[in-house]
Amino acid sequence: MNHKHKKGWIFFMLFPPLIFLGITWIVMLLWNCLLPEILGVKSISYWQAMGILILCKILFGGFHFGKGMRDFKERKMREKMRHLSPEEREKFKKVWKSRCENSFFNRNKSTNE
Repeated sequence: MNHKHKKGWIFFMLFPPLIFLGITWIVMLLWNCLLPEILGVKSISYWQAMGILILCKILFGGFHFGKGMRDFKERKMREKMRHLSPEEREKFKKVWKSRCENSFFNRNKSTNE
């Protein structure tokens, strides 16, 4: 392994945790500067801010700094669709259209009318 490649690997391994630590610090600062005055809550520590970030990730699935997984899923779906015959594609579209028509929002709309 050459020296240049080793530096890139170290940077790749350290950069995401450093970003997370920086975002934790920003959350703590914003919380402590804004919320005690606005809502009358207590100030939080750095570790509490990190806990809030982790809880948000669990509850809301956030922290998407790139398209990553979404692009992967779209490519995978395009690849599957490419191998379908025109008849299979139409069948697939009909199935998904019927699923969308029977979605939660459409069911809610019909019960409110």
